[in-house]
Amino acid sequence: MQTSTVLDEDAGPVRRSVLPGGLRVLTEAVPTVRSVAIGVWIGIGSVDERPGEAGATHYLEHLLFKGTRRRSALDISSEIEAVGGDINAFTAKEFTCYYARVLDADLAVAVDVLADMVTSSSIEAAEVDAEREVVLEEIAMRDDDPSDAVHDLLTARMWGDSPLGRSILGTAESIQQMRRDTVYEYYQQHYRAPNIVVTAAGNIEHDDVVKIVSEAFAPNGFLAGDDLPARARTSGTAPGVDSGVTLMSRPIEQANLLLAMPGLARNDTRRFTLGVLNAALGGGMSSRLFQEIRENRGLAYSVFSFAAQHAAAGLFGVYAGCHPRKADEVLEVTRGILADVASSGITDDELMRGKGQMRGGLVLGLEDTSARMSRLAKSELVYDELPSIDELLARIDAVTMDDVRELASWLLTSRPALAVVGPFDDTSRFESVLD
Repeated sequence: MQTSTVLDEDAGPVRRSVLPGGLRVLTEAVPTVRSVAIGVWIGIGSVDERPGEAGATHYLEHLLFKGTRRRSALDISSEIEAVGGDINAFTAKEFTCYYARVLDADLAVAVDVLADMVTSSSIEAAEVDAEREVVLEEIAMRDDDPSDAVHDLLTARMWGDSPLGRSILGTAESIQQMRRDTVYEYYQQHYRAPNIVVTAAGNIEHDDVVKIVSEAFAPNGFLAGDDLPARARTSGTAPGVDSGVTLMSRPIEQANLLLAMPGLARNDTRRFTLGVLNAALGGGMSSRLFQEIRENRGLAYSVFSFAAQHAAAGLFGVYAGCHPRKADEVLEVTRGILADVASSGITDDELMRGKGQMRGGLVLGLEDTSARMSRLAKSELVYDELPSIDELLARIDAVTMDDVRELASWLLTSRPALAVVGPFDDTSRFESVLD
């Protein structure tokens, strides 16, 4: 077992161990709290699905709560709730996480439950069939929420039938067709020690966590072997990019508009510049988009910009929810603001506010042990580095006006894709907005 220590001046020591078989354990001591946030992270997401497996990662996440050789579904939830904790999970495009938050004295309980789920899930055929209906309901719920549906519509428009373009949930058709053998083989193939990172933050000692994790994951030979740890997902093959308009016609009272263009991959060194640009454009109530579209013109209640970054590619988008009759004007104003920033950059005040917003978001976000636990996992799974808070703040402060202007002139001038969910019959009215 190898152990190293990474010191962060703004936190307790961050320590890392590699167990036999390649499972990694990272901890951050926060002795001022009496709780622990613990996560078991699998370096597998929806982008790893092959044809015929669409939605398998998310489906499997559901099924791991349905029982193991030692526990029923009720046992899994009741053991955590009996000590006042909570347990949950989520699936992303590039990883899956099972997590719990408990009192520090109950860490062993949480680790044992999570390890049992991850290593010994039964995945019985009856449970696969029963949970199929739950996943189908989740897909239907997504489709019924236009602000969610428009994001999946946009990525499908921009990246097509590539792994990044497909929905994490899969489709109703793919879930209907998926059988127990497909899900179980996916589980056996990917849920292996080298693909797993366990992270914990709270009132803990690293050596205690390593001992607890080792004991919980050891049964059934899960930690056997000399496999090396999987590398962080720091690169990938970029999918082809498409522009144009796609529409989901719905008889609703609001138009949901999502305009996006190709952005930066996750490890692009310009990501801090992008953060400043995003804050200035649509990252808060003082941003240009919010001030012009909501405050000055009253065209929309919700309007914001965002960046989505993955190993192979990224996108930069603007979302607005407005009355259908205002959709054309919202898009015209948005395009005008983006064009102005692309040609002229941002102001000194916007640069200052953008940096301040990023600094505050970074530091205040780490007041929570769950956020610290997530930061450790992402550093191991997708970034392959764990810079200190001071290092990150220095990278933000180093962003210059010229950096922002150069990025904006490239990012905001490409032909965008547009996804629309609302009471419209065809896409022709929106085509001219993209040119």
